[in-house]
Amino acid sequence: MRQHTISSEFSFTGKGLHTGLEIHARFLPAEENSGVRIARTDLPGCPTFEAVADYVSATERGTVLEHCEWKVSTVEHALSALYAMGVDNCLIEVDAPEIPILDGSAKYFVEAIERVGLREQQAEQKIWTVHHKMEFEKGDSKIVILPDDTYSVDVHIGFPSPVLNNQFASLDSLTDYPKEIASARTFVFLREIQPLLKMGLIKGGDLQNAIVIYDEPMSQESFDQIADMLNQPRQDAAKTGYLCDLNFSNEPARHKLLDVIGDLSLIGVRLQGKIIATRPGHGVNTTFAKQLRREVKRQQVLPPAISEHTEPVLVSEDIIRLLPHRYPMLLVDKVLSLDEKMIVGCKNFTSDEPFFQGHFPGEPVVPGVLLIEAMAQTGGILVLREKQNPADYATYLIKADNVKFRQKVVPGDTLVMRLEMAEPIRRGIVMMQAFGFVRNKLVAEALLTAQVTKKKKD
Repeated sequence: MRQHTISSEFSFTGKGLHTGLEIHARFLPAEENSGVRIARTDLPGCPTFEAVADYVSATERGTVLEHCEWKVSTVEHALSALYAMGVDNCLIEVDAPEIPILDGSAKYFVEAIERVGLREQQAEQKIWTVHHKMEFEKGDSKIVILPDDTYSVDVHIGFPSPVLNNQFASLDSLTDYPKEIASARTFVFLREIQPLLKMGLIKGGDLQNAIVIYDEPMSQESFDQIADMLNQPRQDAAKTGYLCDLNFSNEPARHKLLDVIGDLSLIGVRLQGKIIATRPGHGVNTTFAKQLRREVKRQQVLPPAISEHTEPVLVSEDIIRLLPHRYPMLLVDKVLSLDEKMIVGCKNFTSDEPFFQGHFPGEPVVPGVLLIEAMAQTGGILVLREKQNPADYATYLIKADNVKFRQKVVPGDTLVMRLEMAEPIRRGIVMMQAFGFVRNKLVAEALLTAQVTKKKKD
C-alpha cells in the first residue's frame, strides 16, 4: 500500500469547544513520510509538530497536544477522520489552541476529504502488524489489541445512569466509517456541565455540537440556569433523557469508537489488528498509544547499514574544526555517513579512558551520561557543518527526553551513533532522535533538544 495525502486543501471556521473562540482551520496536502502535522499560525514562527502520542499533555474532555508554546486541543475528531479515510500525510493549520468542534463529530471532516479526494504518493505506508496480544488497563478502563488480518474496533461503554447505561459499537472495516461512525457526536451529562464550566472548559459547548444527557432530575430553576449559561432554549426539567434527537440508538458508544481511532492514530503508523476497548476515555487511549508508540519505535529501530569499518566521510581533523570539544571530552572519532537530516558517527571506547578508573573499579562501564554526550556531539556536527564559520557557533544540550540505556558499553566497544532530525530547526532550537548501537544491538536512545547560538566576540 502506498501513502496518501489529500488532493487539495479544504478549510473550516467554527467554535472551539473549550475556548469558545471562532477558529479557522486549513487542511493541506503534505509530503510523504511527514505524517499528520499541526501548525499554530497565530504564534511567532508558526510552530509545527507531528500529531503523535509523545506530545499528549492533557486528556480532560479531549486530547491535548503540547510542546513549548505549541498547544492544540480537541484533535481527536479530525485525526480519527484522517486515519479512517486513509490520509497518511496532512498539514493542519489553526489560528487558535484548538481545532473547531463543528457538530461534535467527524462528519464534516469526512465529507471534505471525500469531496477533494486523495492523492497517492510514492512512499509505502507505515503499517505495524500486531503479532501478539497486548493490553492496557487503568481503573475500570481496558484496551486490548489482538492479531488480525485487518483493522477493526469493538467498544463497550457503561455509566451509572438510567439513561445511558451499557452500550456496544463495532467497526469491522474502515470502509464503513463514513456511514456508521463519522456522524456520531460527542456527549456530556447535564450534571457535568457546571463543574466543567468552572474548570474553564466547554465555553463553546451547546446542543448543536454535543449530545446532552439529562439523567438526574433537578429543579426547573437550576435547569434554566444551565440553559442560560449555554445560550440554549429552556426546556421542561421534569423530562429526563437525551436533550436532542440521536443519529443512532447507540450514538455515544459509536462516538467513543470514533475517539479510540483518533487517539490511537497518535501511534504514528497504521495498525493491523483488532482493538477491543472497554470503557475507553482519552486518558487510557493516549496512555496506551504512548506505550504502543514506544513498542513500534523499538521494533523499527534498525542499526545503520554501515559499520565502524566503513570508510569515514569526516575524520578527527575535520571533527575538531566543527566541535569545540577536546580530549578527554571529545567523544566522536569519525563520521561514517552524513546528509541533510541524518548523521552516523562512532566512538571507540578504549581501556585507557580516564573515567574507567572510577566507573567502576574491577567492572569498567561507560557512564550513561557520556553515551548521551557522545550522541549529542554527533548531532552537533550535523548542525554545525552547515554553518559557514562553525567556530563562531556553540551547540548546548538543553533537554534529553525518553532516555533509555538498554545494554552496558564496556572497554573495547565501538559505539555507532545514528541521529536524525526530529523537527526542522526553528529559532536555533534543534530536536534529534538519537540511537546508539554496539555490534548492531541498540544500547542507548534519546530525544535530544539543543540550542544553537552564536558565540559572543570579546
